[in-house]
Amino acid sequence: MILDILFPNRCIHCNRIIDDNLLVCNLCFAQIRFTHFNYFENNYLKERCKLLFPAENAFALMQFEKQNLSREIVHELKYKNREKIGKVLADWTTERVDFKNRKPDLLISVPLHPKKLKERGYNQLHLFTETLSEFYEIPFSHDLIKRNYYSKAQALKDKKHRLETENTFSITQDISGKHILLIDDVFTTGNTLATIAWEILNAGDNKVSVWVMAIDI
Repeated sequence: MILDILFPNRCIHCNRIIDDNLLVCNLCFAQIRFTHFNYFENNYLKERCKLLFPAENAFALMQFEKQNLSREIVHELKYKNREKIGKVLADWTTERVDFKNRKPDLLISVPLHPKKLKERGYNQLHLFTETLSEFYEIPFSHDLIKRNYYSKAQALKDKKHRLETENTFSITQDISGKHILLIDDVFTTGNTLATIAWEILNAGDNKVSVWVMAIDI
């Protein structure tokens, strides 16, 4: 109680005091540019993915543009030790997607290299994925995909190095006949997701869909 008084929860954008379970105030929430994509229909993310691999379905929660609030949210999640933001984003997502009777079989998030995981202290996608798993009652795995090499963040790479993703990931166990929902934070070039998707597709008679927190428009 004393800590709540001394260090109240504040909107990450305008610094207003807000309830503990909120991320932004109502005024700032109205500034977030949600995509309103339909997971089961053609949309901009699915079109981008299908240029790289045969994606079944695709969904992005927000638009990721220069100096907008969604960028600030994702950066707080990844680089400011705000892991709990992942749960808030998952809650916003579940309000917008209803699988009905067409749920995927397994949720997989893009892994960090163990060295990067140790440096950051958490994978920014894990709580997001686990919250979705609990809500939709779909199993998840944090171990199916392994990152083989340590490298700096995609956002810090130039375009040439972003394309150098060959053999970056591998599958740790046999998998076949599954519809995998592959989860990442931001879709930029799509090369990381494509590399993982092809590993899954080549491993057996699998299907791959994509879910991201934001897409770089």
